[in-house]
Amino acid sequence: MSFYYVKKSDPLCGRITVSGAKNAALPAIAATLLTDDTCTLSRIPNLSDISVMTDIVSFLGADIQNTKKGVFEITPNIKRITAPQELCGRLRASSLFMGPLLAKYKRAKIPLPGGCSIGSRPIDLHLKGFAAMGADITVSHGFVSVSAPRLSGADIYLDFPSVGATENIMMAATLADGKTVIENAAAEPEISDLAAMLRKMGAKISGAGSDKILIEGTYSLHSCNHKIIPDRIEAGTFMTAAAMTNGKITLCGVSPSHLRPFSAKLCEMGAEISEGTNEISVDCGRRMSSCSIKTLPYPGFPTDMQAQFCALLSTVPGTGIITETVFENRFLHIDELCRMGADIKTDGRSAVIRGGRLTGANVKATDLRAGAALTLAGLAASGETEVSEIEHIERGYEDFPEKLRALGANIEKNET
Repeated sequence: MSFYYVKKSDPLCGRITVSGAKNAALPAIAATLLTDDTCTLSRIPNLSDISVMTDIVSFLGADIQNTKKGVFEITPNIKRITAPQELCGRLRASSLFMGPLLAKYKRAKIPLPGGCSIGSRPIDLHLKGFAAMGADITVSHGFVSVSAPRLSGADIYLDFPSVGATENIMMAATLADGKTVIENAAAEPEISDLAAMLRKMGAKISGAGSDKILIEGTYSLHSCNHKIIPDRIEAGTFMTAAAMTNGKITLCGVSPSHLRPFSAKLCEMGAEISEGTNEISVDCGRRMSSCSIKTLPYPGFPTDMQAQFCALLSTVPGTGIITETVFENRFLHIDELCRMGADIKTDGRSAVIRGGRLTGANVKATDLRAGAALTLAGLAASGETEVSEIEHIERGYEDFPEKLRALGANIEKNET
């Protein structure tokens, strides 16, 4: 079993390069199944979730060549349309294979997906979209089966701007007959990145990044070379780490516009932030103060940064309130933070956080972002902190302890 051993750190300082976005790489890998040609994807992060996704693609029959660090050449040669339970049960994003398989191979059978235990994340909106496009759907014995001899374009309104549903429907619509309109679509940068890749493959897509996406179906798609966007959540996590240690860091290879929801909050708390073309600098040497946060779909404050900011608010003067509107079970990290001395009271989907001093403790990562938050808390806590179950963290952060150490953090990864 692996764990992070963390000690109170001096202010973080220095420069690091942010990895490619996991949440953009996963749908990009699924999208390669829409063509018979070889697609080259670059800036793919080395993460356990990526490994599971590529294992599923290989199981389905595709040939995958990891030609150099972060670069994958994927040639679909699909022999199966049923994805394996043992892999899909570990990865929420496995549902993204439904759209490409249905559109290109007329049917798909996918186990109900797994992932972090942060709340109910049903795929009913995905299936609603497929049904509107003419697919037959069966849910039985833990599997979802979808089939259609040919999908037809449709007007689809999403009850909630689900990122996964938007991606799945958008991929399926690229090979459908006629025009598909997705209203109340998710607008996250990862949606725009997937649309950019699909356009390189010959798809006709407009409106990605807004709440209304239009897709004109085409008969076939072709190969492409696509570079994944930088990971805004990784960048935000390191920005938070700088704030928690009163540090000053520069993040390279980022898209500053993607970071503004949490850049604005850090500025409100007292940080100084400067943006370049592909970098952002965070100076938190001044006294920081508390703030309140409400998670919302993009361009609101991301739910994936809620746990990290919860840890930050536990260390600064004042009282802040976090309201979680996206996932109903995303406060699992709070009990662990309280073990470190945090003063946090929850009421439904809101948490009231009174800033103070943290002390080191043995804590466990309950999910991906919770694990990152507890690691950051260890950097600010007096004494020593041991973060266990770090396999959750390594699902979404490439070289996390190494990058923190490059900024001066006291952190080691140990094996028991």
